[in-house]
Amino acid sequence: MSEFVASLSTMSPAFVVLAAGILAMLIPSVVVRKVLMIAAPLIAGAIMLTTPSIGSFGAFEVAGFTLETYRYDELSRVWGLIFVLIAFLNAIYSVHERSQMSDAAALLYSGAAIGAVFAGDLLTLFFFWELTALASVFLIFAAGGSVAYRAGLRYLAIQVLSGVLLLGGAAVWAQTQGWAFNEIGLDSVAGRIILIGFGIKAGFPLVHMWINDAYPKASATGAVVLSAFTTKLAIYVLARAYAGEDILIVIGAVMAVFPAIFILFEDDMRRCAAYALNSTLGFMVVGVGIG
Repeated sequence: MSEFVASLSTMSPAFVVLAAGILAMLIPSVVVRKVLMIAAPLIAGAIMLTTPSIGSFGAFEVAGFTLETYRYDELSRVWGLIFVLIAFLNAIYSVHERSQMSDAAALLYSGAAIGAVFAGDLLTLFFFWELTALASVFLIFAAGGSVAYRAGLRYLAIQVLSGVLLLGGAAVWAQTQGWAFNEIGLDSVAGRIILIGFGIKAGFPLVHMWINDAYPKASATGAVVLSAFTTKLAIYVLARAYAGEDILIVIGAVMAVFPAIFILFEDDMRRCAAYALNSTLGFMVVGVGIG
C-alpha cells in the first residue's frame, strides 16, 4: 500500500483530472459527473501536497525523447495549487449545469493546463498546450448556435497557431540548447518565435482579439472556466522563460491601458469582462517583465 501511495505522489496531478475528463465523456449520469469534477481537483491537490520533495518526476522515454511530465519546483508548485483550486471552484460553480460536453471539456481543459504547468520539457509543454486548445473550444461550442460555432472555430485556429509557433521555435531552440523548458530569453530567433506563440495565448496587443471574440460567446459556465486557464497559463510560461525581459514591461503597459479605453464605449457586460481580463493580464505581463 505504501508503495502505491509513493507512486501516486510522483505522478503528475494532471493525469487524475484528465482521467476524470475522459470518464465524464462516457458517463451520462449528471450526479457522477459532478462528483468527478469536485473530487478530481481535490485528489490532484493531495498528490501535490504529498510529493516528497522538490524535483523532477514522471519522466519516460518516447521515440528517443525524454518527456518530463512532473517538474515540481517553487514556481510550478504555486501555479499548480492555484490551478487546482480554480478547477475545484469551477466545479462548484458549474453544479447547476447539465451539459455533458461542458463538464467533460472543463475537466480536460483544467487537466491540460495543470499538465502544462508541470511540464519540464518543451515537447511535453507543447502536448498540453495544444490539448488546452482542443478541450476548451468545446466550452464555446456548448453555448449552441452558429455564432458560437464560428467563434469557436476562430478561437481554435489562433490557438493552434500559437502551438505551431511554440513547436517551431522549440525545434530550433533544441538544436543547441536541448528540450528542457527553462529560461529562454530573446537573444535567439527561436526565443523570439516562442515568445510570439506565448504572446498569442497571453493576449498581446494585435493578437488579443480572440479573447473579446470567443469568451463572450461561450456558455455561461464556459466563459468562467475559459477566463481561468488559457491566459494564466501563458503568464506562467512567460514567467518561466522570459522573466526580466524589459520589452514585456512595454507590452504589458499597452495591454493594461488599451482595453480599458474600449470598455468606455462597450454596452455588452460580457465583452466588458473580456476587455477587463485583457487589461488585468497586462499588469501580470508587466510584473513578469520587471522580473
